[in-house]
Amino acid sequence: MMNNIEVDLEKAYLITGAAGFIGYSLAKSLLEKGCRVIGVDSLSDYYNVNLKNERLKRLGIFKDFVFIKEDISKKDAVGQIFKDHRPDIVVNLAAQPGVRYSLINPDAYIQSNIIGFYHILEACRQYPVAHLVYASSSSVYGLKEKGPFHESDATDSPVSLYAATKKSNELAAYTYSSLYKIPATGLRFFTVYGPFGRPDMAYFAFTNRYFAGEPISIYNDGNAENDIYRDFTYIDDVVEGIEKIFGHYPAGDVPHRVYNIGNSHPESLTVFVDTLEKSLSEATGKDIVFEKIYQSLQPGDVTATYASIDQIKDAVGFVPKTSIDEGLKKFASWYVTFYDIL
Repeated sequence: MMNNIEVDLEKAYLITGAAGFIGYSLAKSLLEKGCRVIGVDSLSDYYNVNLKNERLKRLGIFKDFVFIKEDISKKDAVGQIFKDHRPDIVVNLAAQPGVRYSLINPDAYIQSNIIGFYHILEACRQYPVAHLVYASSSSVYGLKEKGPFHESDATDSPVSLYAATKKSNELAAYTYSSLYKIPATGLRFFTVYGPFGRPDMAYFAFTNRYFAGEPISIYNDGNAENDIYRDFTYIDDVVEGIEKIFGHYPAGDVPHRVYNIGNSHPESLTVFVDTLEKSLSEATGKDIVFEKIYQSLQPGDVTATYASIDQIKDAVGFVPKTSIDEGLKKFASWYVTFYDIL
């Protein structure tokens, strides 16, 4: 049954990872609607902190925004934030992202994604909230190749530590919902992209490398039959989906739900790169073609992601609107302006 209650101006929203891509975009949308937002972020140097600081600068113009520089892996600090601000809605987006980086620095994933999330759950128990919404990931589906991926599919064979931490978040949230009746909703994000995105994501990294005069790596061996498919989901659609979830409180003996939040229309990496080249060409007025180096699939990568969004559509009416062409055109326009390419 669809629930039309979305953002509530009377409630306080706490967003961890507020200087991150999705966190910033969500905070900005809520603040523009007149909501009160408490942003928490450790400002880790996983990628260029200047980009995070620029996002915070843009949030800082809103009178109802409070920023707290803190790491959710510090339990006492998290408890103090909840005690001082008493949030009604908590959105946990703070996490160490990235599949490949989990092979290099696994400690970061345990500290942020496991220990940090436990501290969020404990704070929600000690200072009860109306709704905890937290980030999971499409990576929990492992090497499942045929889509669409349904929430009821098996998710017990992760192929990266990152995926394992996200699955553990879902299990821990379920347990806390069962024991302490914390209304909690996990969102399995599918390849979110757009302006002000994460520089480690392929579309952003490809663009950076082109303007640095460097080639890009394509992990499909140069064979279209081995192409990678991703359910690329534009940031504005993701934010709309999160906001629709806020007022849709899980009910029952275990008030916990998990939803896919994707575009439900996977595109090949080849098509995505071609579209990015076209978008950047239009934005710059130049003929942009990436120099490509073809390599084998990397450890921990999956060949395809494809979201079934029937459940979130039925629950709150979520339907993504942004095509790859439109989304990459907006990214390209933002990029050349933000980095003063012209």
